[in-house]
Amino acid sequence: MKQTIPYLQDKARQLRLDIVEMIGVGKAGHLGGSCSLADIVAALYFSHMKHDPKNPKMPERDRFLLSKGHAALVQYAALAECGYFDKAWLQNLKELGSPLQGHPDQRKTPGIEANTGSLGQGVSLAAGMAAGLRLDGNPAHVYVAVGDGELAEGQVWEALAAASWYRLDHLCVILDRNGLQATGKTDERFCLEPIAEKFRAFGLAVREIDGHDMDQILSALDWADSVAGQPAAIIAHTVKGKGVPFAENNASFHNGALTQAQFDEARQALEKAVG
Repeated sequence: MKQTIPYLQDKARQLRLDIVEMIGVGKAGHLGGSCSLADIVAALYFSHMKHDPKNPKMPERDRFLLSKGHAALVQYAALAECGYFDKAWLQNLKELGSPLQGHPDQRKTPGIEANTGSLGQGVSLAAGMAAGLRLDGNPAHVYVAVGDGELAEGQVWEALAAASWYRLDHLCVILDRNGLQATGKTDERFCLEPIAEKFRAFGLAVREIDGHDMDQILSALDWADSVAGQPAAIIAHTVKGKGVPFAENNASFHNGALTQAQFDEARQALEKAVG
């Protein structure tokens, strides 16, 4: 069901609040890359994708894969807010026996399409799903979110080439271009610019957007669905740690623990923002 931009903006802020509360105090969690994706994930789950929390395996559902599986917190938050499982599960993140582990596991968590987190493999999985759906005559779309640091993995580029060769036009690759990875700036560690030109050279249709502008996100997703004869790529320019002032553009919060003071500050900032 299509939703208004203010509604989706509030949902994105709620996802960020859920992420902070999942991490809590003194427990390391992938805050930065989860928060940078929150607007895109909100647009997908609460407006754009066809899916049913009461029927997670509905054959005609659209699929979302998180190739950067360490950002699972944002997907867990979206699934909980949609009603795939009780929000109380969020309080047991990464605990022994919890269905919500540090990387998504389709065997344990309703709404997860594939086990991901070994970086570089998500586009291959998504391309395989898109190819299989086409063989079945299923019009569902497949969306896969990839990290910019992840582009250093050669398998990503092999998968892009294959997706282009097989004209998988129900596949959309979303690049979370937040510019930071675990140890600092991506361009200082393994620069892959010009990324847009490389995606085009591999046979993808490309659009670049502000990954925190909900109007641009929705427009780009509609555009991706309309691309014919080739896969689509959305390069979403984002801010790592978006919405948490001390974590924004700070590589320390790629996977870091929060002090009590930081946890309180983050919650206060996000609670004020949530309508």
